[in-house]
Amino acid sequence: MKRRQTIGFFGAVAASWPLAALAQQPPIPTIGFLSSRSASESVELIAAFREGLSESGFVEPRNVNVEFRWADGHYDRHPMLSADLVSRQVSVIITNGVSGTLAAKSATTKIPIVFLTGVDPIQYGLVQSLSRPGGNLTGVWTLGNTLAPKQLEFLHEVVPRAKRLAYLANPTNLITETDVRAVKSAANATRFDFVVFNASVETGFDAAFAAMGNQRADVLLVQSDPFFNGHSPQIVALASRYAIPAVYQTPDFPRAGGLMSYGTALTTAYHQLGVYAGKILKGAKPADLPVQQSVRVELVINLKTANALGLTIPQPILSRADEVIQ
Repeated sequence: MKRRQTIGFFGAVAASWPLAALAQQPPIPTIGFLSSRSASESVELIAAFREGLSESGFVEPRNVNVEFRWADGHYDRHPMLSADLVSRQVSVIITNGVSGTLAAKSATTKIPIVFLTGVDPIQYGLVQSLSRPGGNLTGVWTLGNTLAPKQLEFLHEVVPRAKRLAYLANPTNLITETDVRAVKSAANATRFDFVVFNASVETGFDAAFAAMGNQRADVLLVQSDPFFNGHSPQIVALASRYAIPAVYQTPDFPRAGGLMSYGTALTTAYHQLGVYAGKILKGAKPADLPVQQSVRVELVINLKTANALGLTIPQPILSRADEVIQ
């Protein structure tokens, strides 16, 4: 009788071990991802982020969760989306763009924030310095509007007779004033007449391109802006309708039929966001992680569009292209 009782006691203890072990497991951390973009245009970028995250051993859903909040190019949504992620007590917040980062910074001083921005993060008050950010923010700084001189150089070489440069900008973007100054300086150096055309809602694109046509714009540069990225097919179609050769910031545009793009390789930058998120989940402090500068750029050319516009892409430009669409 005593033997049966002893066996039963140890059997009950053994059966309880897995439950006890599970009860002692730490909760799976959750990353809050606040994006100014839309989900549909971010598939490749999120894959790069997850790849960087996996380098620290974090893979969904095994040992990390990611909650996405998409602003779809509407900057006024950032405060609400940031507050929602903070209320859920996520372990780290990923942001892209100044507007979303500032919203997250206002929402929390405790949760680590890893940002992606195309402008000087010190200028916009995101960090105290690049090497020692301080506070709860660090991130990745892309080349952004510093690429304007090279973008205009490409336009000048492809359309050597062009005189008037149109710049499509979103006035609701916090960095538009900075971008306009940078592009205007590059236009002056390239001896382009420079005219800004604004669009901040979908219905504004038709009016902006009609104005470009009326003012006889020869070439076009489109601002790097999440709202514009989400409407790349519409913008490309209008550029085609008005026969305006354009250079864009991301490959989405030439892949949708635009002439060319030259900008930061965003997959590389998003990979670094994932690397930093993983380091923070392992205990690193944002204040101790220097802001990384993502300097890899990519050039994509659509030869079919060039032919339709009656343009010949010089061989030196073609030879340096990362992708040529036939």
